[in-house]
Amino acid sequence: MPPPPRCAATTAHHSLLGSPTCFARPRRRCCPVRAAVAVQAEAQAKVSLIRIGTRGSPLALAQAHETRDKLKAAHSELAEEGAVEIVIIKTTGDMILDKPLADIGGKGLFTKEIDDALLQGRIDIAVHSMKDVPTYLPEGTILPCNLPREDVRDAFICLTASSLAELPAGSVVGSASLRRQSQILYKYPSLKVVNFRGNVQTRLRKLKEGDVHATLLALAGLKRLNMAETATSVLSVDEMLPAVAQGAIGIACRSSDDTMMNYLSSLNHEDTRLAVACEREFLSVLDGNCRTPIAAYASRDKDGNCSFRGLLASPDGSTVYETSRTGSYDFDIMVEMGKDAGHELKAKAGPGFFDSLQ
Repeated sequence: MPPPPRCAATTAHHSLLGSPTCFARPRRRCCPVRAAVAVQAEAQAKVSLIRIGTRGSPLALAQAHETRDKLKAAHSELAEEGAVEIVIIKTTGDMILDKPLADIGGKGLFTKEIDDALLQGRIDIAVHSMKDVPTYLPEGTILPCNLPREDVRDAFICLTASSLAELPAGSVVGSASLRRQSQILYKYPSLKVVNFRGNVQTRLRKLKEGDVHATLLALAGLKRLNMAETATSVLSVDEMLPAVAQGAIGIACRSSDDTMMNYLSSLNHEDTRLAVACEREFLSVLDGNCRTPIAAYASRDKDGNCSFRGLLASPDGSTVYETSRTGSYDFDIMVEMGKDAGHELKAKAGPGFFDSLQ
């Protein structure tokens, strides 16, 4: 029987080398050294370029995701998988839920731990709800970016009435905000306001379970959570003046980090930054804390000017001071407007007013 035919490679090498041994050898499937190098290179490629620090509530995460998406859209290198990482940090305000904010004391209840992580280099940028940010920033940090402001109004949520005015006397409204409490009691003294803490989902559950008859939530938060339909009605700014910087997201970084500052400056919305600066200057003059009901709103009017309104009240709503200003939509002018309005209300209230809130 004739021998089986050789492969072309075997025949060719046999004729060249004068040996019947086949020259072709089976290929190795992989090289362990090269594979290890490839895995290491892949791991290095996935090291985050930006670590975003945020609280872990659904709303805080929605704001962090919005920031991440805007960064990716604006910078192609950040669009790579794993280039932007979200780091969840628990704050004092998240850990103590059984007390009113005013009783916990101190400023930065929802920001301090995130700021600490930023300064320690554990994160690169910090995403905050601007209404939670104290009027001072920790040394070594800067806040160069405000994203476009969401709707500043408050939402009324109730299963039995369509507005605050329709609530029967004695109805209980849940709110952890002294700003909301004071304005509710000023206009509707027959209602009762009780402390009502927790994230949006928790408060809505408590409402459904009958803990309170109604509650108020920031419409901005509901919109960012795609839950705007939850609102029974929306209160006008005339009926409920918003918190300072309500609806605005602020993003901070280390003041020495030029790379992050450049990334963030590309996202900044200047109209929002100026409005927030005006309102925060008003708050700063009044030295507002969790025991002081303060509200303010700066916006661009139909003529392109800045329209500002500010409010200072007692928690029980028995005393309310209000003021307003109009001026050019310019940073220096708007900061001066906020400062002047703050001094006006501080003088109207007198030192005894603030002493009574301690």
